[in-house]
Amino acid sequence: MLTELLTELKHAVPEERIKDGKIDHLGNGGSLIVYPSSEEEIASLLKYANENGKKVIVEGRGTKRGFGGLIESADLVLSLAHYKGVVEHATGDLTMTVKAGTTFKELQTYLANHGQKIALDPSWPDQATIGGIIAANESGPKRMGYGSARDNVIGLRVVYPDGTIIRSGGKVVKNVAGYDMNKLFIGSMGTLGVITEVTLKLRPISKSENLVLVSFPGGEPSRIRSFATEILDSTIEPTSIELLNPALAEKLAGVKHYTVAMSFEDMESSVCYQVEMVRKMKPEGSEMVIYDESKAHQFWDDFSKLGSACDTKGEISAILKIGVVNLDVLHVLYEVERLKDCYQVKSDAHGALGHGLCFVHMTGAGEDVLSSIHELRASVMKRGGYVIIKSLPYLERQQIKVWGDDPSYFFLLQGIKATIDPNSVLNHKRFVGGI
Repeated sequence: MLTELLTELKHAVPEERIKDGKIDHLGNGGSLIVYPSSEEEIASLLKYANENGKKVIVEGRGTKRGFGGLIESADLVLSLAHYKGVVEHATGDLTMTVKAGTTFKELQTYLANHGQKIALDPSWPDQATIGGIIAANESGPKRMGYGSARDNVIGLRVVYPDGTIIRSGGKVVKNVAGYDMNKLFIGSMGTLGVITEVTLKLRPISKSENLVLVSFPGGEPSRIRSFATEILDSTIEPTSIELLNPALAEKLAGVKHYTVAMSFEDMESSVCYQVEMVRKMKPEGSEMVIYDESKAHQFWDDFSKLGSACDTKGEISAILKIGVVNLDVLHVLYEVERLKDCYQVKSDAHGALGHGLCFVHMTGAGEDVLSSIHELRASVMKRGGYVIIKSLPYLERQQIKVWGDDPSYFFLLQGIKATIDPNSVLNHKRFVGGI
């Protein structure tokens, strides 16, 4: 069967770009990995799979292999790792079009030479591809100032499962004609089509950046809440107001206390003014440290590499994305601390006091990690929030709902999937409700 599949694929892609697949603890693998180098090859591969009942897993460099998926192995993995490069860069218009397999770091390095950047800060930028970031609607701690992937995309080129190539959106920022089809694909985890090109809006690199860390040795949630409220009600405009739990604060800054990390990016005079305002608002008994630009960059670089999906010494790792009302971040982080003691799990946790997104990297024995997730999800849901599991080994994913309960609009998602991919070719059972 595998030999037959290999023979058939040679008609679409040269043999040297077809490799043996691998299956490990994360699942979402395949018997073969195919590396197309053109959009036509991608379309040909999908058309073949659609007409011959084959299942295809789409990936860039595999940084999200533990995110969703109830299938351990598909017929083939379509890797966009060789489909990379800048298609067009309109420097004056602050836009660029790139191939989906280009890593985020490659794009930022290229743009830095033009004094520009993509206003995103995803995890693992060295390996994460722009296509994967968009497909998962990724964002980082600076989402408060930058927005999410969805906020930075102008247009997409997408190959449907039947091989049809479409374009959504446009190549200019002020494009308001028709429906915003981009939102259909952004965050859909590659279940509706393969993103081949992304057009993004850019912004100039800030003239100055400082990072302010305010730590609370006493750890009283009421004092942290009051401080956060005062910051949010003020005129200052940080790109992040991230609360770190003690374990993460110690790892990143050498301070084992709840710590608020605020990033300021602007003209040097504006940054200095805002830092001084924070100094005046600093609560009595708290500790404040200011990082200059180089040290701030190192801090956020270390931050972007948090979390690993590797199993070690009989333990597993899970990465959770949690959404709550912004100041309920305090409840989430304190609940994480309680669960650490109950189940003997190690947890690095942080949450944005500006918009309420939290991330928890949890490590421990499989049963303890799953029990912790169940309890944390129940606690968060009581407050009207949600918990999504961004990374978990394949065996444990069979025992828990990665996406939580199906939403009330699930029938709409089913209808869209059935219309675009009736044969469930792409990333089968990868998305909400096993779509």
